Amino acid sequence: MITVGTIIDERYEIIGNVGSGGMANVYLAKDLILNREVAVKVLRFDFQDDQDAIRRFRREALAATELVHPNIVGVYDVGEENGMQYIVMEYVRGTDLKHYIHENPSIPLEKVVDIMGQILSAISLAHQHRIIHRDLKPQNILMDENGVAKITDFGIAIALSETSITQTNTLLGSVHYLSPEQARGGMATRQSDIYALGIILYEMLIGEVPFEGESAVSIALKHFQNDIPFVRDHNPAIPQPLENVVLHATAKEIADRYVSVDEMYADLRTSLNPERANEPRFVPTVMTDETRAITSLQPEAVSAAAEPPQTETAEAAAKKPPKKKKSRKKKMIIFAVLALAVIGAVFFLAQGREEIRVPDVTDMTRAEAIEVLEKAKLQVDPNIEEIASDEIEEGRIVKTDPAAKSMVKENARITLFVSIGSKNIKMKDYTGWNVDEAISDLVQQGFKSENIKTDEVYDESAERNTIVKQSIRENAEVSPEKSQITFSVSKGPESFVLEDMTGYSRSRVAAYLQSVGLTMVEGAAEHSETIAEGQLLYSVPGGGVSVQKGDTVTVVFSAGPKAPETTETSAPETSETTTPPTSDTKTTEPNDTPQ
Repeated sequence: MITVGTIIDERYEIIGNVGSGGMANVYLAKDLILNREVAVKVLRFDFQDDQDAIRRFRREALAATELVHPNIVGVYDVGEENGMQYIVMEYVRGTDLKHYIHENPSIPLEKVVDIMGQILSAISLAHQHRIIHRDLKPQNILMDENGVAKITDFGIAIALSETSITQTNTLLGSVHYLSPEQARGGMATRQSDIYALGIILYEMLIGEVPFEGESAVSIALKHFQNDIPFVRDHNPAIPQPLENVVLHATAKEIADRYVSVDEMYADLRTSLNPERANEPRFVPTVMTDETRAITSLQPEAVSAAAEPPQTETAEAAAKKPPKKKKSRKKKMIIFAVLALAVIGAVFFLAQGREEIRVPDVTDMTRAEAIEVLEKAKLQVDPNIEEIASDEIEEGRIVKTDPAAKSMVKENARITLFVSIGSKNIKMKDYTGWNVDEAISDLVQQGFKSENIKTDEVYDESAERNTIVKQSIRENAEVSPEKSQITFSVSKGPESFVLEDMTGYSRSRVAAYLQSVGLTMVEGAAEHSETIAEGQLLYSVPGGGVSVQKGDTVTVVFSAGPKAPETTETSAPETSETTTPPTSDTKTTEPNDTPQ
């Protein structure tokens, strides 16, 4: 059991509880090595023996470590301790976008565009890495105290290999942001993420989601049956171009949506420009109101239960009177019900399929692996994933998802991960960096913390804890998995013991301090019965104290003994002037001055 004070992997000390999710608990911890706060995500105890949950948990780590972006929560470390799976992530102090929307019911449009632009930038990087998030929603977008958005929870981001019905069951928990194709049990695409982004933008503008219902199924039906409400009907002050971004992103048919998040961002960032004020409302072009039909999960299954729509020529269509909207709505409901019926049939049929152990195809060629998996009655996902590996030769299989030896249903889809060889990086010049910041940067690039060494050296020109030298030159290509690097870290100028200068003349003190690189500051002279006038009485710091070049030394010289106090008498003035000085008032004679 994890409690406050628990130390994970001898490094991460639990100092608080952040929250809980469906599969994992998140804790606030202190990194005892780098002395910083981190978030530690731990797979819940009741999932520790669930191989599917473990695979999903590891997928999250794999997906997030590939994505280094200011708007994606960083992953610092991944590990397992006593059967407990954990991920160490950047700790974002703030709230999530869902709470942010509730706390700010009227977000300024400029702020809406700014936040959505940050989110689109992050998802653009994920899509460039062939990673689809699949579960975008405000609860998975964190807002830090500076208003910076950071996306998290890539737990189902890498291509899912379970059957489509399993994907649907998994995603119904986020049904308010679910694309029509996902609601029908189809595979998610980049356009599925774009649909979810359009719903998030809608919610930021209006303060609520477009569809509500008594159950997840009823909400899913609305996603591929009902049109998205117009945001300008709720708030006419919203410019038409900004509403068009919502409509374009949430089009029912994939072909009507933005091709990429970059295209969506290009449209979004100019949506408040005055020159676009008279833009007409966006209308989908792929399907008209009269001919729109809902694509089913299994077209052949649907056609067995209902007659397919007949294709007609343009001339015949022109002569034919337009269909009534009531008829169109009825047809859409029929197709929706049939689609859900097919989903249910697939689910129940899947229960009776034989379970198969996934063969181990590690280090095989792609062709060899496909042959082995197909002989085992498994399907191979045509989208092959590429992954860096220091152990597996380029072009050969590193792993599969689901993993080798795990149990899956017959005809389950298997994703292959093919090696692209060692993932080398170009070494930066860390000279002048704070050593803790340099170590953190290397760890994020894949370096193992135990392979990063430090040596402390004295350096007169560099501040303490600053790197003055590194063992790997700048721009050298290295493998973060295998390489070791040593940093020479400044301890500041070398220290030495200050001489005892008591009794030194002023010129001798000045010459000594200059020779050892110390700065002399002279204080007011003080009287002394033992040190002759003009000689050093004391210094601050004093002799025997360790100092460093550049330090300041305050010196105080002797003003000689104090003059005696005179006593008034009735004797004539001449008697005082003729009285020779006594031995008590005698000052140091010249021949008594120390040399």
